[in-house]
Amino acid sequence: MTEQPSAPQTADDPSFIMESSSGEKALYYYKIYFRKEGQRFTANAHLADLVPGDRVMVRMEHGVEPATIADRSPGVPEGDRAAGFHIQRRVSEEEDEKYTLLTQLEHEAFLLCQDRIRALHLPMHLVRVERFFNGSKIIFYFTAESRVDFRELVKMLVHEFRTRIEMRQIGVRHETQMIGGIGHCGRELCCSLFLTSFDSVSIKMAKTQDLPLNPAKISGVCNRLLCCLTYEYENYKTMKKGMPRVGRQIEFEGTVYQVTRLIPLLGQVAAISSQGEERVFTEDQWRSADPVLKAVTRKTAGKRSRKMKNDTGKDQEADEEG
Repeated sequence: MTEQPSAPQTADDPSFIMESSSGEKALYYYKIYFRKEGQRFTANAHLADLVPGDRVMVRMEHGVEPATIADRSPGVPEGDRAAGFHIQRRVSEEEDEKYTLLTQLEHEAFLLCQDRIRALHLPMHLVRVERFFNGSKIIFYFTAESRVDFRELVKMLVHEFRTRIEMRQIGVRHETQMIGGIGHCGRELCCSLFLTSFDSVSIKMAKTQDLPLNPAKISGVCNRLLCCLTYEYENYKTMKKGMPRVGRQIEFEGTVYQVTRLIPLLGQVAAISSQGEERVFTEDQWRSADPVLKAVTRKTAGKRSRKMKNDTGKDQEADEEG
């Protein structure tokens, strides 16, 4: 197994040239996909002349799998879980023919499994079928609202295919990742294109970026919060740090203004005076303005008592601060 370099290397990288000149085989990086509608992954190879469309054999944990070259890659993206994929060689003519039939075999397995699900009246929705190239296992991905007893289904599938069967329940986000689609931005879904894991997304991220809290606008095809809300969240947090919050009052040139909106990308603050004058402050202006502290009022209404039942059913007096 070729040791993965600690940092991505390219032909322009000095360390890359030194390794090549020292007699060791240089590593080249490519974007590959195992299925035409599947994700693109990064893989390394000692082959320098691979071009888009070439079919190659990639070493996996369970053996080798055929894949197609999508494009060259400058290196391994940070967090790419497929960074350890290694292209061993080009496919043989026999392997190429078998690879071409693989999609058809998966489709046939999908239809058969779907038919068995209907026959057994199982509350599950089949999403995708993946078959190992060597035929040692077939994975059936499905969604369901709760746990499903699919033991009888597995028996039927094992009897039909005579190989190892795995039923894998997935969530709606993974379902969308497998099916694919077009997002609000008009581009292919991030999850089906390059995301290899799902980060936690919260409504706070939308608020921080001043996005409209309309579910239709901040939810994706999967009806969950958009994954892209995480992309610029940290940047907005950093930009807003130190800026006066909406609703706070500031005094500038003898006039008191109430902050109505933040414009973090420009470093500006929009505010309105008590006379109704709207003004946009630059960063230098709002930083030089004095914050107006709210008057502290002390409640002196005293204490009041009310009746309440305790655990034993007896009445007791409970004093509360007014």
